[in-house]
Amino acid sequence: MITVESLLDTNWYERYIKISKLNIRSSIYDVTNRCNLRCKGCFFFSSGEDKAAPEEMDITQWETFIDQEKQRGVNLAILIGGEPTLCLDRVEAFYKRLSTFCATNGFIKLPRDRFPDLMVGISLWGDEDDEKRLRGKDCFSISSKQYAGDPCAYYLYTITPNQIGKTERIIQKIQDAGLKVHMQLLSNDEGVDGFNWTSETLKAIRSEMDDMLDNYPKTVISCKYYHEIITTGEMLGRRFSWMECPSVTDTFDTRSPKPKRLINFKRWASDLKTTHRCCTSETRDCSTCKDGAAHMSWVMVNKRAHIRTAQDLKNWIEVYEMFAKLYQFMPW
Repeated sequence: MITVESLLDTNWYERYIKISKLNIRSSIYDVTNRCNLRCKGCFFFSSGEDKAAPEEMDITQWETFIDQEKQRGVNLAILIGGEPTLCLDRVEAFYKRLSTFCATNGFIKLPRDRFPDLMVGISLWGDEDDEKRLRGKDCFSISSKQYAGDPCAYYLYTITPNQIGKTERIIQKIQDAGLKVHMQLLSNDEGVDGFNWTSETLKAIRSEMDDMLDNYPKTVISCKYYHEIITTGEMLGRRFSWMECPSVTDTFDTRSPKPKRLINFKRWASDLKTTHRCCTSETRDCSTCKDGAAHMSWVMVNKRAHIRTAQDLKNWIEVYEMFAKLYQFMPW
């Protein structure tokens, strides 16, 4: 009989035991419908999620809601928007109650005297040219000054097809700023010309992502199995799709048979009553989804499928460790 212990040596088994105790239960929260940028390809605005519900403005309602989420079993709150830093009182309400992660464009620095160890993921959409075209500004020049050297901040580098051959310069800049980086891929929800992936460009960027991990192991938070999954859309011979996605809000999940999924996962709108379909866009075709967290979660919920060879199980462990580091359940 194949078991976890039979597949792993002592070192890998100890790593497995550490993550098996984490029991991460996450949900995602739109902190606000507002943003100080309007990026081409932002799933929040391109799918009309900013108009799905009015914002709850009473902070006491947020506090009550968060307490209810904690009682529901949530132990990781992932804050998105809009731009969460526009509503620091709401961010603080989560921070005081739950392990919290805040996705931000980095234009407004979270005050570290108020949020000393809140993990921050700073969005980055390529080099200066790509950022100006997609976001209207060279955002890195601003965010890197705000967060340079911050041990609880890292870049969410959304790589576009135009970044092939250019990623090392970006990662070197991030390293020079004393920060870490996690790589993901643009889904191009608004169909901007020149930003669609092909099989050839996906193959090329996978090789480049592998090289960046090899060359910058203390800066890049990633693993090669994740690179394979995100660029091929395949895992153990299965294709990522609506019928495979683990990050569907439970009240929307009418799939039959139900796939492996995140337990009690919900994506909440800012009225604290409305929920969205999944962790990204209401309108995205799942076959085009390149969302990094969704693909990581896809691997994580399918542990049993990876208990077949030592390498498969090690791949699963590395993805789980990566996710845990990105959301501060394990140290860098």
